[in-house]
Amino acid sequence: MGTNLLVNYGEAVAMILFGIGFGNLLLQPNLIKKIIGLNIMDTAIYLFLAEKGYIKGRVAPIVANGVQSMEAYINPIPSGLVLTGIVVSVSVSALMLALTIRLYRRYHTLDLDEISKRLRKEGL
Repeated sequence: MGTNLLVNYGEAVAMILFGIGFGNLLLQPNLIKKIIGLNIMDTAIYLFLAEKGYIKGRVAPIVANGVQSMEAYINPIPSGLVLTGIVVSVSVSALMLALTIRLYRRYHTLDLDEISKRLRKEGL
């Protein structure tokens, strides 16, 4: 177990980050802190994918010096997924922040529990 953790420390860090983000998402009543928790979870997933896509001793899949052997290059799919995920998460974060601003303008609070109480009072 100890040797696996030392070899796979990147994956372990990704799981710890995911746990921190998930705990933040569940336990914080503030909407901005929930968004930060979701962004931490996103980052942990990107780190995990990058760690899984990296193979020691190999380089990016750009043919150079005439080397065309597949064993010389890493798999480009995880890198593409990470880049696509980053673009999507930035868009989702922007949308969540815009909705949070709208909620704040209406209820004058970012506390999700307080917003829920006010919604029940309004009968929605």
